[in-house]
Amino acid sequence: MENQLPEVTLNDGLRIPVLGFGTARLKGIEAVSAVTSAIHAGYRMIDTAYNYENEGAIGEAIRRGNVSREKLRITSKLPGRYHAYKDAVKAIQESLFRANLDYFDLYLIHWPNPKENKYTEAWQALIDAKRWGLVRSIGLSNFLPEHIETLKEETGVLPSINQIELHPFFNQAEQREWHEKYQIKTEAWSPLHRAEDLSSNETLQSIAENYNRSLAQIVLRWHYQNGVITIPKASSPQHQLDNLSIFDFSLRDEDIEVINNLTQPDGRLNDQNPAEYQEF
Repeated sequence: MENQLPEVTLNDGLRIPVLGFGTARLKGIEAVSAVTSAIHAGYRMIDTAYNYENEGAIGEAIRRGNVSREKLRITSKLPGRYHAYKDAVKAIQESLFRANLDYFDLYLIHWPNPKENKYTEAWQALIDAKRWGLVRSIGLSNFLPEHIETLKEETGVLPSINQIELHPFFNQAEQREWHEKYQIKTEAWSPLHRAEDLSSNETLQSIAENYNRSLAQIVLRWHYQNGVITIPKASSPQHQLDNLSIFDFSLRDEDIEVINNLTQPDGRLNDQNPAEYQEF
């Protein structure tokens, strides 16, 4: 299936689809099968990370996917234990060797780990990796505005994208507004929250019934109309196709506002506040 997904242009000129495929907790042949299926279904952006321990499986799926490398957008992420500059450079190289790729389209710092306060070193490594041709575009994951301001002051380089927890129960409106001010694209991880929480929410159920759409399609369309890039994970081919089928309808403004109002101050899935959370 040829890719027909809408695209956005990042602040460094790289164009990426507005909807990609997430791979957290997928490993081994399960990951290879799921990602190969996703590529066949029409996904062209695949998200992985050093700490997912599946970069090799993603590389194998790319080889089996029968889509030319230049049409794909592959993302990986740097773990917290490798924030020191030399360690970060080696980790990027190791990620490429694992995936058997010459370059990543996007490479992100997975978490800021502010207690160690080495994320500026890591960011300089990403800047250099881009200059060396190992990475086409560099960004962040789970960074707060205060962390990004530090990077801007120390290096003068802003990220192209920040991947953050974002779903109807934690919509991050203020951070999205801040990103927009600095031309940083917002990407949502766990865009569908937990399936059981979506299915038990009467508000979302009612909206889905009104549009004759699945709950996942309603939520992904809500993200899209809010200008958010999403990377839902789905192992079954049918769910993969369903998640792609959000571009032939629109949510009314009043329904978007209703979903916006589902957000909660403590709506994070696992209480992973980037101001305190440590990831290694």
